[in-house]
Amino acid sequence: MEALELARWQFGITTVYHFVLVPLTIGLSLLVAIMQTAWVRTGNEKWLRLTKFYGKLLLINFALGVATGIVQEFQFGMNWSEYSRFVGDVFGAPLAMEALLAFFLESTFLGLWIFGWDRLPKRLHLMTVWAFSIGSLLSAYFIIAANSWMQHPVGAEYNPETGRAEMNDIGAVLTNSTTLVAFPHVIATAFLVAGTFVAGIAVYWMVRRSRQDRDHHDLPMYRTAARFGAVTMIIAGVAVIVTGDIQAKLMFEQQPIKMAAAEALIETEQPAAFSLLTIGNLAGDDPSSVRHIITVPGLTSYLATGDWNAEVPGLNDLQELYAERYGATTPDGQEINYRPNLAVTYWSFRLMIGLAAFSAALALAVLWFTRKKGVVTQGWMRTLALVSLPMPFLAASFGWIFTEMGRQPFVVAPNPTGSDQIMLMTMFGYSTSVSAGEVLTSMISFTIVYAILGVFWFRLMQRYAVEGAPEVAEPVLQSDDDDTAKPLSFAY
Repeated sequence: MEALELARWQFGITTVYHFVLVPLTIGLSLLVAIMQTAWVRTGNEKWLRLTKFYGKLLLINFALGVATGIVQEFQFGMNWSEYSRFVGDVFGAPLAMEALLAFFLESTFLGLWIFGWDRLPKRLHLMTVWAFSIGSLLSAYFIIAANSWMQHPVGAEYNPETGRAEMNDIGAVLTNSTTLVAFPHVIATAFLVAGTFVAGIAVYWMVRRSRQDRDHHDLPMYRTAARFGAVTMIIAGVAVIVTGDIQAKLMFEQQPIKMAAAEALIETEQPAAFSLLTIGNLAGDDPSSVRHIITVPGLTSYLATGDWNAEVPGLNDLQELYAERYGATTPDGQEINYRPNLAVTYWSFRLMIGLAAFSAALALAVLWFTRKKGVVTQGWMRTLALVSLPMPFLAASFGWIFTEMGRQPFVVAPNPTGSDQIMLMTMFGYSTSVSAGEVLTSMISFTIVYAILGVFWFRLMQRYAVEGAPEVAEPVLQSDDDDTAKPLSFAY
């Protein structure tokens, strides 16, 4: 394997690993803030117990997310120095905003939230968790703005003297149409992940407590958490569908070859059907062998344009168009294949959609069995809850795999409507001074370290989830003038 291929594998591994943690932090931070708000407003101790319970799991997830996220930025200078040189003037701005504004906001108020339970008044302490949650949303926005610029570059111009893209409009970068549709979709996905997480663990505990004692005092608390998570899943699920449809239509305009690859649509069709099952050589060696076995007539046309009878260009026609527009060969005479990896894009797109069905099944089952103050006692519901827990995590990860792999062979995809064709192919973005052996060594090292961290993350999450909600009393506010006041301590 060459250095370029290894560098892509390393970035893919670290990115997917990191993003497994991100949606839960974004979604759960807001859900925990809502739980604490309910406690402050009602005084009901069950909301305090749920805040402490899910808050502890949030902190574990956030800590590992920070550790894995730092590695992401180092790779830009190590394995992708040519990419960083080309886009640094533009890409660095939203990343700097994320670090200086969003992450500092998150970390500062998270510290106040952790250590301020018996130091800050209730409402002031509540504001800290909301500030932390808002910080996580801001962080997501700036990161998505940076990624969206790679998908659809705006607000910049190419300087032929320096050979770099230079930003001329930060407002255009931050209000990129790709950002404005991607951000709601990502946030809705985060709430789907968090809602499944909250409901899944609550259902597990409902079944466990009901088998110990049908009148156990914890049952109403876990029932509340399960229904809270289920309602979150329903709302988030609808938002995912709506925002996903909007994003798909925009993507058909900006990156038509990516969406054709998602459908394994080899030839132009009118109308174009949506494939549920496709066979053939999806590796791209023999596109003519691809056959759609089970289809939904006209659905791809609707997803692309909103018209069930619209024409959708296929990969062969788009390959010719891209070759004419962006070049048919590399400087050394090699033919450029603009078709993304069909197997990866086709199946990641379907797994992204299909795995979310587990969350829908769990949400509907929870709302049905907990109606009229009922509790979940069925053993199969506990199995459904545990099986459903990882599914939205995987769905979100496959969504990002589709987004990034479908952009290939570009690391910065061209803007088909822009006056300046700013683009960079992946083969020209990696660090030529770094050898394949060096990339392989760092990739193996990172993978081993991440595997160890993953074991710690899983065991800690499992340990504290299995412990259940703590028996806590309302925190007593300590006075600074009180000689007996306790020193600042970790509240978890």
